[in-house]
Amino acid sequence: MDEREQFVKLALSRDANIAALSRSFGISRKTAYKWLARFHEGGRAALLDRDPVPGPHPHALPISVVAQVLAVRRRYPYWGPRKIQAWMAEHVVRTDPPAASTIGRILEKHGLVRQRRRRRRVDASNQPFAECDTPNAVWCTDFKGHSRLGNGVRCHPLTLTDAHSRFLLRCEALEAENTALVQPVYDAAFVEYGLPLAMRPDNGSPFATLGAGGLSRLAVWWVKLGIRPERIEPGKPQQNGRHERMHRTLKQQTTKPPQPTMFEQQLAFDRFRREFNEERPHEALEQRPPASVYSTSPRSYPCPLRPPEYPGEWERRLVANNGSIKWRGERFFVSECLAGEWVGLNETDEGIWRAMFGPVHLGTVNDRAKEPTFVRPSWPRRCHPSSRSEV
Repeated sequence: MDEREQFVKLALSRDANIAALSRSFGISRKTAYKWLARFHEGGRAALLDRDPVPGPHPHALPISVVAQVLAVRRRYPYWGPRKIQAWMAEHVVRTDPPAASTIGRILEKHGLVRQRRRRRRVDASNQPFAECDTPNAVWCTDFKGHSRLGNGVRCHPLTLTDAHSRFLLRCEALEAENTALVQPVYDAAFVEYGLPLAMRPDNGSPFATLGAGGLSRLAVWWVKLGIRPERIEPGKPQQNGRHERMHRTLKQQTTKPPQPTMFEQQLAFDRFRREFNEERPHEALEQRPPASVYSTSPRSYPCPLRPPEYPGEWERRLVANNGSIKWRGERFFVSECLAGEWVGLNETDEGIWRAMFGPVHLGTVNDRAKEPTFVRPSWPRRCHPSSRSEV
């Protein structure tokens, strides 16, 4: 600052030589005339350094496009840049949407990006999703952990999705996790969308029990409807990863904070279900919403309950009311859930009979032992998707 003032003072003298002064101060003549012009405009204060003011960028986004991005974010506060880009491409027809990276910078600039802690992840697995190649091939179902509402009542959300399209078929707020409350939910879904080929729950109640084949009364009902139960392995929620990922979004958007009553919580679930199915782009579906991919099942419902059919060479046994079957003069307990149902036995080796209820493996009867025994199958460490229903 002192040198600038000294230069200006000398440059304003009568006999000043600007070129010589510039060389002596080590500046160019252009810079010399710039400081003189600033001094004439604003005096001594104008000689201070100024903040750099960038000029307009030729490729800068129009303000209207930035406003559209922020408007979509305010409407859908949990959507990221890619979903916002896909939504704008579908609904804003006057202009091409910005790149996802550009939308991310806009959100960050306006303080709309929340930093998340980096999580350690296990290696990806393609099991048991190999058969989820068409709508209604596999439906995934589970309870999204209970939460306490504003009035103190516990809410148990039951969810049901199509594994291929991610379409959210049901999201119901229930007061408990039992067959009496759960079965009507599936009944209504079957009436509206038809029957799937397989149902993939976890190993909890009311989807499974500790009985033979892990069958519960709900699973027996599914088998008699022609639906194959495909339970995930114990402690492996990643095998139902698509459904669990939906649960994270559901919890984020509908339970924080919880609603005051069960009725209002169900309204929140209904709003979420409509947005999730019809508006929210899904990256695995090429940024299309699930409703654009899903189609109803050709297997209509209601339909008569049919007992499983077995090949003619198989032995058939009726399960007694106490859950046992009679075999070679002996009584073997199978499962009370199968009371009144027919099971089939197929001889796989001499004296070794495999007991089945439809596609579900119940156990093995060994005739070669001194006393015939019935052994339930244990869960294998690893199983192929094609044999998942036999576990």
